[in-house]
Amino acid sequence: MAAALFVHARAGGDWGFCALVFFAPDLSMILYLAGPRVGAIAYNCAHVTFVPLALGVAGLMFGQPLLTRLALIHLAHIGFDRALGFGLKYPTAFADTHLGRIGAARREI
Repeated sequence: MAAALFVHARAGGDWGFCALVFFAPDLSMILYLAGPRVGAIAYNCAHVTFVPLALGVAGLMFGQPLLTRLALIHLAHIGFDRALGFGLKYPTAFADTHLGRIGAARREI
């Protein structure tokens, strides 16, 4: 997260734009209304590092700084989620992640 935000700042990124789109990947959680399997697929697609890395490479290759900035913000969001313990979701329930159970569902052994 810190590295992505650092590069974003060094590239002259707009902090207002960053704040506006930082949580955009979390809109994928809306698809949990269609069930945990569909929700987990949508959430995971929006929270894997491959997506912003590909977007960033495309931005650099095609000279599109907006794509590069979006990729950096997206990477920062993913880093933020991981730092808070939100991992990729299993299709069983929102609280079941590759980093363990989250929230009130977490049980200490």
